[in-house]
Amino acid sequence: MKKPARRDGTPDHKRTARPVKGKGTGRSSSARRSDPRAQDAPNSTAGNAAAGKKPHRGQGSAPLNKRGRPAAPKPQARRTSATPTISNAKPARHQHSIAEPAKLPSGEGVRLQKVLAQAGVASRRAAEEMIDRGRIEVDGVIVREQGLRVDPENAVIRVDGVRVVVKKDLVHLVLNKPRGWQSTMSDDLGRPCVGDIVSERVAAGQRLFHVGRLDADTEGLLLLTNDGELAHRLMHPSFEVNKTYLATVKGVLPRGVGKQLKAGVELEDGPAKVDKFALLEVNEGQSLVRLDLHEGRKHIVRRLLDFVGHPVIRLVRTNIGPVALGDQRPGTLRVLGRNEVGGLYQAVGL
Repeated sequence: MKKPARRDGTPDHKRTARPVKGKGTGRSSSARRSDPRAQDAPNSTAGNAAAGKKPHRGQGSAPLNKRGRPAAPKPQARRTSATPTISNAKPARHQHSIAEPAKLPSGEGVRLQKVLAQAGVASRRAAEEMIDRGRIEVDGVIVREQGLRVDPENAVIRVDGVRVVVKKDLVHLVLNKPRGWQSTMSDDLGRPCVGDIVSERVAAGQRLFHVGRLDADTEGLLLLTNDGELAHRLMHPSFEVNKTYLATVKGVLPRGVGKQLKAGVELEDGPAKVDKFALLEVNEGQSLVRLDLHEGRKHIVRRLLDFVGHPVIRLVRTNIGPVALGDQRPGTLRVLGRNEVGGLYQAVGL
């Protein structure tokens, strides 16, 4: 049975639903659900694929595969607490062991604070503060215990990495050897020598010997000590302890002489070279140069400068490692400071 038409002649099944007040779609939600065309709306990704259309940018949340179907989402790497991280922390300043050093039997040795005070490092109270801060090492171990007893004759003690010599009988002196004096402790010909300057110390029982030699016409820094191992290492070229000389030579040095000496030249007893070379002054046909080298062969500086055609007029050694002659007067002695002694031991690995 046919349904009656409305007064306007439109059948009921062709009527358009009235828009709901306040909605901008023009149809009610029930009308949209019942309308089969809503399933193929342009905003549907699947609908666009079925119609052969590409979805607009921003439409659809999932990408499509080759068949036009939504592609499965890619699995994302899951970060766990076990994921390793990189640390940018700087290494500790002290890399030594902090285990306790070997202890002497009860009552033996000398308290570390007292040893440091006798060596001139600091007062006993200041030494205790240095121990608390971990600045003192005994035989390669950082000490943090107050009152530790050590053997001053055999213990290797360092402050901030620099060795402290605590043996009472060790002597370290600097002599500014005058020109014309022999680098010997005695001279059969009666010529003035180093032994004349330290004769009183030798008479008092000190057994001193010079570290290396300076020829009679060369003046400047000469070390004197009774530490045989230190002297041996300072003289041996394998430890490469730097020595600095000031030389006044004949003539005006042309450019390239320094480069030639640093590259090395062939002497009668083998190749030789300087580590550093600098022209300091030119005056009245003479040149003042500074040379640094670690070799100790006889007359090595004079022979090097003779080879390049500029004989030496005057030669002074001013430095050995960390020890400098400074303004010390010729013929005088001075006792090395604690830092200078520590620097020498450090330079030769003691």
